[in-house]
Amino acid sequence: MTDADLIVLSLERVGEVGGDITPLVYARLFAEHPDMEALFARDRDGSVKGEMLARVFDAILDFIDRRAYAARMIQCEVVTHEGYGVPPEVFGLFFATVGATVAEVLDAEWTAAMAGAWTRLLADLDWYATHSDQTLAAPAPALG
Repeated sequence: MTDADLIVLSLERVGEVGGDITPLVYARLFAEHPDMEALFARDRDGSVKGEMLARVFDAILDFIDRRAYAARMIQCEVVTHEGYGVPPEVFGLFFATVGATVAEVLDAEWTAAMAGAWTRLLADLDWYATHSDQTLAAPAPALG
């Protein structure tokens, strides 16, 4: 299986096993990074959190496949979120939190191959989050 296949499999299985993992992702994020909770103070019903996570999953699926928009979307969101006082490295933390939550929910179904695929994915995603100005560096290669 390719890294992309493993990522898709893990996301499909987490949806089947864990359902909506939004509360789990944000509980982990806020437990590990309490300062992040203040950024969601106006999200009283959780809809912003849910939409953000849905966009992350969509971006991941595009990123591991065609890369029609995900890489540039991440870069744009980094710039947009800087206006909210969110530093670029937070994107890497958030993506890592998603990956750790997927691993936790899958538990015994989580494999070493999945862990490796997610590690490589997170490194690639982090590259785009920390290189919002594409005139300065060449893009990271697509996952295979």
